Amino acid sequence: MQTTQELYTYEIITKEQPDMVQKAAECLARTFIGVDVSEKWVQEPMVGELNLRYEDFYQFTKEYLDATVDQGYCAVALDIDNNVLGVLAGDTNAPEIIGEDVFEGSFYDMNVILHVLEDVDKRFMEDYKKRYGKDIENGEFLHLFMLGVIAEHDRHEIIQQLGNRLIEKASAQGLKAVLGEATNPKSLRVMEKYHQMKKYIDSEGNYIVHKYQENDKLNGIPESIADGTYIIIREL
Repeated sequence: MQTTQELYTYEIITKEQPDMVQKAAECLARTFIGVDVSEKWVQEPMVGELNLRYEDFYQFTKEYLDATVDQGYCAVALDIDNNVLGVLAGDTNAPEIIGEDVFEGSFYDMNVILHVLEDVDKRFMEDYKKRYGKDIENGEFLHLFMLGVIAEHDRHEIIQQLGNRLIEKASAQGLKAVLGEATNPKSLRVMEKYHQMKKYIDSEGNYIVHKYQENDKLNGIPESIADGTYIIIREL
């Protein structure tokens, strides 16, 4: 029987691999919109609640990868046929708060997700400034933005291998910490278990969380599925 290491190979992709960037965007979009894996429905709760379309989400994902892949923090898991079955994509940009709607048409409801992420990011940035007396700069943190796995088997192993590659690289490059927004308990659990990321506690002793029950567009998400988006962190 093949081991996982033999079933999949892992690499960090670049802009010089446009076909791989496209496959990575497809894998991420499929995971977020929803995919049947071993008879279980896997879907990002906010995307599911807002009924976003695959075509729109793919475009968003592709634009994100095109803009950030040169930073060297997009890792993929490939099968023997060079299909992308897992992606972990991040960047080293300081969080950006736009504060207004940027998506239009059939993708308009993506603004709801954008504002959730901006809410927790803004509170994190304010807490960071309170602690350290300065703003976050580009190149300080590895921001893990999107994780998608469509493989039927060894999903957790893939997540572990993808994260290891990016976190080891961030550590070698002298970044301070790895940061993410965990939008559901599943992603929180795997990042805790495999990458020692924890819910961030601010200087007043509270988690930074956007509660879905308090958001009129997202309060249809059952608390048993997900209660909110949390800032998670691991210092390097």
